[in-house]
Amino acid sequence: MARYMIVASYTHDGIKGVVDGGGTARRDAVSKTVKELGGTLASFDFAFGVDDAYAIVDLPDDVAAAALGMAVVASGMVSTRTVVLLTPEEIDRAAGVTVAYQPPGK
Repeated sequence: MARYMIVASYTHDGIKGVVDGGGTARRDAVSKTVKELGGTLASFDFAFGVDDAYAIVDLPDDVAAAALGMAVVASGMVSTRTVVLLTPEEIDRAAGVTVAYQPPGK
């Protein structure tokens, strides 16, 4: 499983839906959708400011994450940003990979 952080910002109609349905109903709906994609919802939190909600999800792969993102945005009620999360162990493995990279202008 891969882990992702989904950052959501609701439209005016989207936040009206949250107000009408409640925060727990929104969390449960997200959990159900993620489960149908073969994943799990690790956390779901509301915030205030530019971003309205943060969800941490475990999904089988990037295709499932992309499908989730497209479905959510296609609703027209939410804009999202998906961040791929890596464990410290994955960063250790990445740090051990030799990469031949030439910076621009060199």
